[in-house]
Amino acid sequence: MRIARIELSNFRSYSKQTFHFGATTIVVAANGRGKTNLLEAIYLLSTGESLRAGLTEEMIAWGSDISQVMGIVELPSGDVVSLGVVLTRGTYLGKRVAKRRYLVDQLPRTRGTFVGRLPAVMFRPEDMRLVEGNPSRRRQYMDEVLSVAHPDYARARTTYEASLRRRNRVLDAIREGEATRAQLSFWDLSLVKNGNVITDYRRAYLEYLSGISTTFGQYQLHYDASTISPSRLAEHADAEVAVGHTLVGPHKDDFIIEQVNESKSEKAKNLMIYGSRGEQRLGVLFLKLGALKYMEEKVKVAPILLLDDIFSELDEEHRAAVVKMTEGRQTILTTAEEEVIALFGRSVQVERL
Repeated sequence: MRIARIELSNFRSYSKQTFHFGATTIVVAANGRGKTNLLEAIYLLSTGESLRAGLTEEMIAWGSDISQVMGIVELPSGDVVSLGVVLTRGTYLGKRVAKRRYLVDQLPRTRGTFVGRLPAVMFRPEDMRLVEGNPSRRRQYMDEVLSVAHPDYARARTTYEASLRRRNRVLDAIREGEATRAQLSFWDLSLVKNGNVITDYRRAYLEYLSGISTTFGQYQLHYDASTISPSRLAEHADAEVAVGHTLVGPHKDDFIIEQVNESKSEKAKNLMIYGSRGEQRLGVLFLKLGALKYMEEKVKVAPILLLDDIFSELDEEHRAAVVKMTEGRQTILTTAEEEVIALFGRSVQVERL
């Protein structure tokens, strides 16, 4: 599977532009020229979500009311499919419209049936803090992989997050004396049902990662799950009303990554606490490699690898490890360094913005 072409209209810094991609495409440009915007557009076609935008409107070019990202994807069978996302500010030509519309061969689709048609793994400079950073980064990492690999995970997550927002509003209203606990019942059931789906997939994924061997180490992942059940919700009922939000559930999950000693003679090292900067970066490479392997196994195609200006963050050893990851799969990477081109010992397509 490969993305052959992408067309951007009023997306971020692009008013109207088309890009063509080869097996390995290196986009070279100075910072601020829109390199990340291009990868964000491809990622949007893969996941239906933005890399960076908290609001849909942030992806629409300033002064425009509508934006569109269209991609042409070549399937392993030789067939071609077009994927598109149309973005608006909520109104267009005086009418209320959806802020996002998903298209497959120009026909509208729900996000649940759109996601997963272009499997891709993104690697950004921010990911270098995946090991020791905020738990939300690690939850996002799991969500990115599992949503593309499993449509039912994506549906459960979407429903869970919507129910969580509604439940939190009810909790806030209860605190203000404007609602009763009985109004939580429906949202409790939804959170428990969909939260357990999320938990089961996350646990299985982390167990899968713990079984992977690499040339640069063996790792163990330990799931710090915030399980959700009627009894746990009841246990935190008073505290939740006091703070006005839900205190248990997958939105509180985390995981720990440990590096296994080669000789097995020492206890595995918690990289978050004891790992050096270099060891933590190898841990990040492991997580990205694991995502590629898992997705390829589940969707039966090699996912596209998107590398957003990460070579400037890596030393020679880590650069070589990333180049190794690109073999056998379509790779689209951005850089401000011409020297990065020489890292690849094969023919590459170079685009300069």
